Amino acid sequence: MKRNLRAASLLFNQPLLTTPVMLDLAVRWANQTMSLNIVNLNMSGAAANPSMLYDDEDYQAEQDRREEQRRAAIAQTGVEVIPVHGVLVSRGSHLNACETMTSYEGLRTALNKAITDPMVEHIVLDIDSPGGSAVGAFELAADIRAATKIKPITGLVNFMAYSGGYLIASACTEVVVSLTSGVGSIGVVASHMDRSKMIEGMGVKVTTVFAGAHKNDLSPNEPITEQSLQVLNEVVQESYQLFTTHVAEYRGRDVADIIATEAACYRGASAIAIGLADRLESPQLAVDNFSRAVALSRAQRQGPQTQQRISVRASAFAILSQL
Repeated sequence: MKRNLRAASLLFNQPLLTTPVMLDLAVRWANQTMSLNIVNLNMSGAAANPSMLYDDEDYQAEQDRREEQRRAAIAQTGVEVIPVHGVLVSRGSHLNACETMTSYEGLRTALNKAITDPMVEHIVLDIDSPGGSAVGAFELAADIRAATKIKPITGLVNFMAYSGGYLIASACTEVVVSLTSGVGSIGVVASHMDRSKMIEGMGVKVTTVFAGAHKNDLSPNEPITEQSLQVLNEVVQESYQLFTTHVAEYRGRDVADIIATEAACYRGASAIAIGLADRLESPQLAVDNFSRAVALSRAQRQGPQTQQRISVRASAFAILSQL
């Protein structure tokens, strides 16, 4: 029950930087699994805790093997590819073994590791996300932006960077899209679930005693009140103001231009035309070219004796499944 309550607190009555379709799927899922039974988003299961798949010694050996592969790939390419996949949540403890998710907490750790690693010369955020929680999103975006002053960071849309996913992309040095990659959905959405009719149908009546005028705001056990609706709308508008101003700053655009998108989604060349992306290139070709550029730069720094034909295939993508 505690797990369901935690999941509900992440899904309802909160500003979300996600697409309406994703929110609708989540709400439908909630209805089907708990009579409002929302699936656990706490750390559980093998996907959230890989050590469950191995004995302690085997797990450490597997971790060492993956790190060795990662180091070898970076030594060859100079490129660190960090996956930003699925629904975005604020903390690793919110991850769900049944759904692809990425935490802002985990992204920050991976980013800091790449920034401080002298072997990494170019960072690629491999983004395939419909967005997620507004909580923690702007802080992470600010950290990404600050990191671009140290090393180049490319937001590689492969193949979706909507809402919170686009906030992360916009903070990068550049945003690269392919022909079918989608960006945008610069808006905020929030939902309130009224369970009063369902509870009534079960023959249950909930009585709530509270102190403080706002203590019972957004209760799921009764229809939303005017006061609660106003509170939720204020939170959404505040998050929208943060969203549009941050994207405008990161992309060098007027806030009015970002607001004018009205949270629409754009693909490929349309994303570039409206100023939400910088260039068109397939994901693998982009990483190949980053690797070649790093190899050329390394050869030039090391002197004429190392100038030779550079042919580096971007094995960085091959380690995505190992991260």
